[in-house]
Amino acid sequence: MGFHPGSTMTGPGVRTSDLSESALVGIYEVSKLLASAHRLERTLAGVLGVLSSFLDMRHGLFALLDKEGDPEIVVGSGWSEINAKQFFERLPERAIGQIVATKMPLVVENVLDSPLFEGADLSGWGPADGEPFSLVGVPIKEGDAVVGTLTVDRALSDRSSVRFDRDVRFLTMIANLVGQTLRLHKLIARDRERLMLENARLGKGERPHALDSKTEGIKGIIGSSAAVRAVVEKIRIVAKSRSTVLLRGESGTGKELFAAAIHNLSPRHSKPFVKLNCAALPESVLESELFGHERGSFTGAAAMRKGRFELAEGGTLFLDEIGEITPAFQAKLLRVLQEGEFERVGGNRTLKVDVRFVCATNKNLEEAVQKGEFRADLYYRISVVPIFLPPLRDRKGDLAPLANEFLRRFNAEQGSHLSLSESAMQVLSECGFPGNIRELENCVYRTATLARGSEIVDKDFSCRNDGCLSAVLWGGGHEDAPAPPRFTKPLPVVSSPKSFAPPPPPAPAPTGETAPLCPGAENCNVGGADGRSEREKLINAMEEAGWVKAKAARLLGLTPRQIGYALQKHDIPVRKF
Repeated sequence: MGFHPGSTMTGPGVRTSDLSESALVGIYEVSKLLASAHRLERTLAGVLGVLSSFLDMRHGLFALLDKEGDPEIVVGSGWSEINAKQFFERLPERAIGQIVATKMPLVVENVLDSPLFEGADLSGWGPADGEPFSLVGVPIKEGDAVVGTLTVDRALSDRSSVRFDRDVRFLTMIANLVGQTLRLHKLIARDRERLMLENARLGKGERPHALDSKTEGIKGIIGSSAAVRAVVEKIRIVAKSRSTVLLRGESGTGKELFAAAIHNLSPRHSKPFVKLNCAALPESVLESELFGHERGSFTGAAAMRKGRFELAEGGTLFLDEIGEITPAFQAKLLRVLQEGEFERVGGNRTLKVDVRFVCATNKNLEEAVQKGEFRADLYYRISVVPIFLPPLRDRKGDLAPLANEFLRRFNAEQGSHLSLSESAMQVLSECGFPGNIRELENCVYRTATLARGSEIVDKDFSCRNDGCLSAVLWGGGHEDAPAPPRFTKPLPVVSSPKSFAPPPPPAPAPTGETAPLCPGAENCNVGGADGRSEREKLINAMEEAGWVKAKAARLLGLTPRQIGYALQKHDIPVRKF
């Protein structure tokens, strides 16, 4: 993966001074990009473009991690924006976890021979003939904490010896520059938020939900995570045009709120915003609702009635759950999208409308098109500008403000003065919320209704009393339980996407050193003063818990992730029943 010109080895025709000068030029070009005032994702993509000019690499991936160790932003070169995260998820957790846990670079000369990549899905990485490749990964640090990784790969050379030292040093310097840039971005964002909150207080008085001022014109959308900021920025751009927008995402991610935001930020904001749930009505009623009907067109049609298309004239029509309409109705809808004209039910006069369409679905339309369940021509008409809404598990930083906002609404409705304790927030942070924001809202309302004191504590939650329906539905913390529903983006589809949780290094510490039981975590020693070793105490807890990590974690006062670290360290296989 050596610098251009020349090979990765210092030999005839390749002078050390040439390589050093090339590295300095590369660092200079990267520093100019990082100093620019562009969006972070665009800046990182530019850095990868510079790296491709100085390294013999095929692909590069930046993965920025949140506090839980999950990938928050993934930017790749050699792949599109849509599938960069999918390719990152194909990297084995053990390999990325080693970089995060050890805070050291990782060099794999041949991934096909590496135990770190055993069983990994490497389709799409190498050529069709399965040619092996090399991989180098370095940590991105903010202070002493690892906040991300930078990985690059290249086709394995047929040379017998390849030196990666220069590449590792070069990539480490680039990662350090990126870490400093991330720190500055966070400081600027923090100061900007503080100033906006202060301005809101001065202009409107004290408001506990001042976060809404950050998204002026986007009523109801709360959150400042990178995932939400990226969607909001895209919506502000798309709203100015007349293009049809398709909102993609799991159920409960707030598609209707984002559709309303597109309308409110558009030049049509003074015109009607009309919405209709296509899955809530049978085809005959749906046709009348959208197109309207003439008097006497069917039994009960006592008068002429305008449909949603006419009511939305000059404004925006939001069609939710559009993936559920029947093939017969898809053909009728296609004509309106193409020509902007239709006839009322029972009528013979063609009407023209000027309507901006925003559609939404939680269905995999690409798969539906392949199966013949959804018309390809209609798919291309509604998917002009697809926008993917992140699930709640990908925006953990928004959990606290969302929960506090829902509790504020509950207090306003009920005239109460409840608040969330630290233990309550800990319970919420441990839940995966497969139902996303809608489930979080229900959880807060249910818990607030049954709370015994003026402050909601951990014991007030149903999951602490074996009464959580979500835990029953998805099997709680049991390893054999089905995974929560996950929205699938356009093909290629990853069959079993996993949530990223970096594991510890696969090998024990060298002789004479003591590796921490839980790298990157504090106070997670499972050993005790009763004479039993860490391994014995860990095995006893796992047996008592029926080899369920979540239960064993509660017995030892740890988290499931810390239990996973300990099992890896002591090489204890998890038994399946």
